[in-house]
Amino acid sequence: MVATRTLRHACIAVTAAFAVAVGFTLHADAATITKAAAFSPPPVNAKFDYQIGQAYTPPAGVQVVSRDREATPAAGLYNICYVNAFQVQPQELTWWQQNHDDLLLRDADGEYVVDGAWDELVLDIRTPAKRTALAAIVNGWIDGCAAKGFRAVEPDNIDTYDRFDDLLTRDQAVAYLRLLAAHAHGAGLAIAQKNTTSLEGQGKAAGLDFAIAEECGRYEECGDFTDVYGNNLIVIEYTSSAYQKACTAVGANVSVVRRDVNVTAPGSGTYVYNAC
Repeated sequence: MVATRTLRHACIAVTAAFAVAVGFTLHADAATITKAAAFSPPPVNAKFDYQIGQAYTPPAGVQVVSRDREATPAAGLYNICYVNAFQVQPQELTWWQQNHDDLLLRDADGEYVVDGAWDELVLDIRTPAKRTALAAIVNGWIDGCAAKGFRAVEPDNIDTYDRFDDLLTRDQAVAYLRLLAAHAHGAGLAIAQKNTTSLEGQGKAAGLDFAIAEECGRYEECGDFTDVYGNNLIVIEYTSSAYQKACTAVGANVSVVRRDVNVTAPGSGTYVYNAC
């Protein structure tokens, strides 16, 4: 579950996306070799802040920050770059329809498949050709993250295969993640498994390096992530009770924070931040 996808702004020009993506792909093998040692996951159990809704000066002691791909990384910290890799941001809908309508998932009646909770269309990862085309776009965003100085990437909505299991499969998601992970590593970035416990060990096998889990304390799932990634886990909770549960369960060994559900900045009137 991601509380603030409707707040995030992400628009790129199609020519820029493909120019960067294609330009890199031509040299992917060499880049992967030369940068193989250049990426690493966030430091374990470091103080973390989740700023995907709005960037602001991190609280004292924070070492790791996650921000939207259009934001500027926080100076001197380990920065994670948020990208919506499996669904379409509402403000991007026209761009996708005009340029890549064939990459939008449709049901048996030919209607767009929509994640109604966030008003986001779902991307079509069902065939190798479509996964390759989508990866060319998203990998362009990943290159942009690397150019800005981010150290890792957080691809969201991996779990579309769980929510639309009549159309999508885990194997398709894993095959797509493999393309993103290889490119991220070649660009010198680590890459996270965002939510979903049903990947089990397949995400790590595809090349994912650590996990970011929203509300695993609330749903008593944090152990499912540590079973795969050890202490390379970052936990975000949105209620006091779930935050306390997560702190008790895994807070001694992994990064755990509480944020307000809209992930706002200080001064908003709803801003909440705690870390254990």
